[in-house]
Amino acid sequence: MIRRRKKPEPSPSIPIAPMIDVVFLLLLYYLVTSTLEKQEADISFQLPGVVEQSDPLEMPDEQIVEIDNEGQVVVNEYAYDSPDASRFLELTAMLTRFKQASDANKVEALVTLAPSDGTSHQIIVRVMDACSKAGIKGINFSVTDE
Repeated sequence: MIRRRKKPEPSPSIPIAPMIDVVFLLLLYYLVTSTLEKQEADISFQLPGVVEQSDPLEMPDEQIVEIDNEGQVVVNEYAYDSPDASRFLELTAMLTRFKQASDANKVEALVTLAPSDGTSHQIIVRVMDACSKAGIKGINFSVTDE
């Protein structure tokens, strides 16, 4: 008996070259459209702001700025800046916060300068400049009676 050999059936195959092209195109698409950092715009929060009072709040509406003979500026027993500084930045920042708090409470901000007898006029002018930069217009002088 003669046996016939069956033709081998062709095995199913998937073309690999177009599949690699598609995979690379998808990879490229996802790389281009994705972001590596989380955007801050997605985070929702509210920053604190200035709250205005409907009625004036009882608060000290006057700051007493003491200046000693060496030129050291002291407010509420706390020394601000160095006497050698050309501008009093720490004092200006504190007075600006005081002015903002006074405005929010609908109270006029007043500053009383209390220089000692040996204080140079240049230091007094620097303190007055700090008051001006903070927006405080009510400045008084304190003098000692002898």
